[in-house]
Amino acid sequence: MIHLIIGGARSGKSTYAEKCAIEVSKQRSTQVLYLATAIVTDVDMAVRIEKHRSSRPQIWATIERYKGFDAMIHDVRFIEAGVMLLDCLTIMMTNLMFDAPIDYETTTPEALDCIEENIWSEITTLIEVSRLYDKTLIIVSNEVGMGLVPPYKLGNYFRDISGRMNQRIAKIADEVTFVAVGLPLKLKGGH
Repeated sequence: MIHLIIGGARSGKSTYAEKCAIEVSKQRSTQVLYLATAIVTDVDMAVRIEKHRSSRPQIWATIERYKGFDAMIHDVRFIEAGVMLLDCLTIMMTNLMFDAPIDYETTTPEALDCIEENIWSEITTLIEVSRLYDKTLIIVSNEVGMGLVPPYKLGNYFRDISGRMNQRIAKIADEVTFVAVGLPLKLKGGH
């Protein structure tokens, strides 16, 4: 089962996703695996990561990873978990975009297409692994299309790629929930 939870910054989507993970883990009598996609890039990010770490249940296993999800299949934390919570897709995409050795001010449309396909490949690998091993996958992502138009190329490219990735995931997800001001609105599936 794939559940996409989407919302704006500080909308309450991560808190809602954690509640969903707890609920599913109780229903299935299984463990939760938290897939943390953030990497420490500066002091502010380190503080944010620590806040997230301290807010989630201590019994949850955590794997810090934003790519190469097929490597998890031999990890005991993956094997024992029936629920995986990826928080968040937005940071994962950012990391993958910065992994690419290009200058976003002068890049070509073809290079952007390659980056977008690489991002989709990582997402589909995660989805395939979760389905193959019968895991419930909860994906948290930012809705970036409702804000201001970024005044620089990288921001525009990110917004466009992010919007397309969210749409592609929503199309194949079993459930999609939009969260605003801490309140969930079911867009697809669910009860």
